[in-house]
Amino acid sequence: MTRPTVLELRGVSKNFGPVAAVADVDLELKQGEFISFLGPSGSGKTTTLMMVAGLQAPSSGSILLNGRDLAPLPPYKRNIGVVFQHYALFPHMSVLANIAFPLEMRKLGRMQARRRAEAVLRLVGLPDLGDRLPSQLSGGQQQRVALARALAYEPPLLLMDEPLGALDKNLRAQMQIEIARLHRELGITVLYVTHDQEEALVMSDRIAVFNHGRVEQIGQPQSLYERPVTRFVAGFLGDSTFLPGKVQALQKEEAVVLTAHGPLRGHASPGVRPGEAAVVAVRPERVVLLTPGDTARENALRGRISDVIYLGQSRKFVVRLEDGSELLGLQPIGTASPAVTEGSEVLLGWSATDCNVLADSD
Repeated sequence: MTRPTVLELRGVSKNFGPVAAVADVDLELKQGEFISFLGPSGSGKTTTLMMVAGLQAPSSGSILLNGRDLAPLPPYKRNIGVVFQHYALFPHMSVLANIAFPLEMRKLGRMQARRRAEAVLRLVGLPDLGDRLPSQLSGGQQQRVALARALAYEPPLLLMDEPLGALDKNLRAQMQIEIARLHRELGITVLYVTHDQEEALVMSDRIAVFNHGRVEQIGQPQSLYERPVTRFVAGFLGDSTFLPGKVQALQKEEAVVLTAHGPLRGHASPGVRPGEAAVVAVRPERVVLLTPGDTARENALRGRISDVIYLGQSRKFVVRLEDGSELLGLQPIGTASPAVTEGSEVLLGWSATDCNVLADSD
């Protein structure tokens, strides 16, 4: 069964003088879907969210919520929940009063608002903290209260702008799981802005990768990670090594690229053309150390390990290739493969299906 569209962006752009902060964004967000806007600072993701919230007016295009054009509506009439990185809790109000405030503004009775506030406070795991002031809570608890306040009036759409940015790594991971759980249990529709790749991968149904105000690619997390269609997406979403060359042959979904290291094979992305410049993009975890005579991989290179970086559960290693360029590899701790050591000469390989050939337009 096809889910109805909750939010639709049609050709949305935003200009600040001569600068195009957002350029011609088209997007549909289905009911119950969790979409993350991912990209570097200045890529347009937060500006797009602010236009949906009504805090910025688009220069062109239209934004529809459940089929209704939002342009004539001020922020407080859009019935959209918003959670920011800075919690924006009223310091003089108790936790329960903070959560009940938007309900009372919507003319809900005081007792009904309190019962609803108590219910969402239980939902976010803080049932006994309703009488405290925000200053008496930890950062993670304050963020849960801000989330509860946004959920209290059951908005059709929840916007979240870098909501975990102020938290430490362990607390961020905990809150990621908590928000993902609430999304599943409540079936809420979420538009989430982040620059954290892992956060987007963990939480999202789909990810829209922004670059220079445009959406470079949108899709499910695994699809974007395994099959990026541009060099920017491959480089921003996780680590990749790029080996440049020229497309020698193209057959169905596989391309052969002539590089400084000889011909390399990989999955051909859209836009790859025979005779044109391209890069072979390979993820560190796809690179394996080969033994002499190993022919199980279509691609093999020789080099010398220049650096080994201990990451706890794995080691990242840097291999200097014969032409002076570098390639990244990743070896899990306790692997049966030969141990990586600085200065050792190695033979590296990966399968054609484990890498991507991208048009070299950057």
